[in-house]
Amino acid sequence: MNILEEIISRKRLEIGNCRHDTLVGELQDEALRTPEPKPFAESLRKAPMGLIAEVKHKSPSAGVIRDPFVPAEIAKAYASAGAHAISVLMDREFFGGGEAHFQEVRAAVDLPMLYKEFVVDPWQIWHARLIGASAVLLIAAALPETLLSGLIQEAKLAGLEVLFEVHDAEELEAAKRLEVELIGINNRNLKTFKTRLEQTLDLLPEVPEGVTLISESGIKSADDVRRLQDAGMHGVLVGEHLLRQKDLAAAVRNLMAT
Repeated sequence: MNILEEIISRKRLEIGNCRHDTLVGELQDEALRTPEPKPFAESLRKAPMGLIAEVKHKSPSAGVIRDPFVPAEIAKAYASAGAHAISVLMDREFFGGGEAHFQEVRAAVDLPMLYKEFVVDPWQIWHARLIGASAVLLIAAALPETLLSGLIQEAKLAGLEVLFEVHDAEELEAAKRLEVELIGINNRNLKTFKTRLEQTLDLLPEVPEGVTLISESGIKSADDVRRLQDAGMHGVLVGEHLLRQKDLAAAVRNLMAT
């Protein structure tokens, strides 16, 4: 069992317990009474190169990334430096995230937010809407295409955008069949956790026109961002590189100085 399979297996058990505590119908009713989500892809498209800045405490590959870790202060620094959206890790066991972090960030900034989670069930879609997300992550490698299709439809019902993550040509073909409008190309192989920026550049020619494109993982410099922008990407998702810098706001400005 690779790390992604282990995470998904544990996540199914976790969400099974959540569904027992709160029925998805109850969650849906409450979620639909919340304000309409802020536009996500549109916010990224307003800039020459959009930035989704990530709030993440740790990862299986990197261990603890930032200590002390104060989600609200991190998000405020990102926002002050011009980030266009904030991503918050939801998985607690492997990434040290959770709902409390998301809510702290939601209260601290007014930017669109990504519910960065290993989504396996509609319960998570409605939970994302309830706590103030604009978009949810769906990972092509995590689920069969039929289940992904159902979750995309559920997200539409919830008024949420989907960042559909791929990392190879086969997964990109699934994205085409599902007619997704926002694609994230992950430069990190979620089965091995190895990272190469060329993953984005190799897949880029096969992406349909009109899709908003985000490059994820392994982005460490303004040169990387410039290279991706010149190739035709619309945005980047960056967490670890920024979180390892002492001055977060300066790190954002330096990274996006294209």
